[in-house]
Amino acid sequence: MGPEPSRIARIPEAAKAQLRVLFIAKHVFWQGGLHHEDGNHAAYHCEMREALESIGLDRLELADSYDALFADPGCDFVFPLLNRGGFLNSEMLLPLLATRLGIPYLGATPILRGLSDDKHLAKLEARSRGVPTAPWAVYRRGAPVLPEGCPEAERLVIKPNASSASWGVRDAGDWAGTRRAVEEIHEEGHDAIVEPFLEGSDVEVPVITCGGMPSILPMMLFEQADPAHLRTYSEKRDLVAREDKYRLVPFEGEQGADIIAAHTRAMAGAFFPFDYGRFEFRFDERTGSLHFLEVNLNCNLWSQKVFGRSAARLGWTHADLIETILCESLQRQGVIQAEELLAA
Repeated sequence: MGPEPSRIARIPEAAKAQLRVLFIAKHVFWQGGLHHEDGNHAAYHCEMREALESIGLDRLELADSYDALFADPGCDFVFPLLNRGGFLNSEMLLPLLATRLGIPYLGATPILRGLSDDKHLAKLEARSRGVPTAPWAVYRRGAPVLPEGCPEAERLVIKPNASSASWGVRDAGDWAGTRRAVEEIHEEGHDAIVEPFLEGSDVEVPVITCGGMPSILPMMLFEQADPAHLRTYSEKRDLVAREDKYRLVPFEGEQGADIIAAHTRAMAGAFFPFDYGRFEFRFDERTGSLHFLEVNLNCNLWSQKVFGRSAARLGWTHADLIETILCESLQRQGVIQAEELLAA
């Protein structure tokens, strides 16, 4: 893995004028404010549209549904951001449709998106690389829900195995409550994963491509006022007041940073190339306990979340971050050539 990114990658002006980039996001036409169900996700998509426009992509095209790729849209590149489409494994559909049409796109391949979004499989990748991971059990929908194999702990966390932003998260203190939570998730159409609740705060490690290699942006910490608090979807989407339960702060030069970076490098090698992704670890500063939680490829790039706040620590604007990620992907896939970048 390369060093911390030291430069902003710029798309050549000629490419900005000629490339037809199709940006697909659920709320791409949103005009601001919170969505009644998706909360700040709508504001995020709006900001992403504005960032791509500010970069100067003269032929930027917009769409808000999968229909845009059911037939060839005649574009040169797809920026897919329709990750939560309302059905299981929806994050894989846009990359699959683009692959079918032979159109290059931002982000990891469908098979890697599936590997990362399946929390059980991602934890197996971590375990195989010697990255510490708490015990867990996966309960696939349609399979028996049995206590054998379920981790033992005073408090267990149960959630959809492909959950994002803590959607559907629950907790329980015994097998009866755990089984009931698993069955509820199955009834909602999802596989379930069960793991011990780990006290501490989440260290967020954003990774982008820089010079053709994965590079770690400055780490961030979701510092929790109460280490036993279980963050919810509503809190993460600003649909309810957080009441200072946690805050996003820099995590740099502190206990555990070097080993977290080493574990991130080990994990990134399993998924590269992915253009951008966030690797998460639960860290208890009181005990030094550290566990891998999950990886989120093609994750949230909103200026108010981890990537935006981390890039700001480098002195980058939000548009700088988006242009760098996009430029590196365009070069990786041969849409723009190294000679063009050197000329620029």
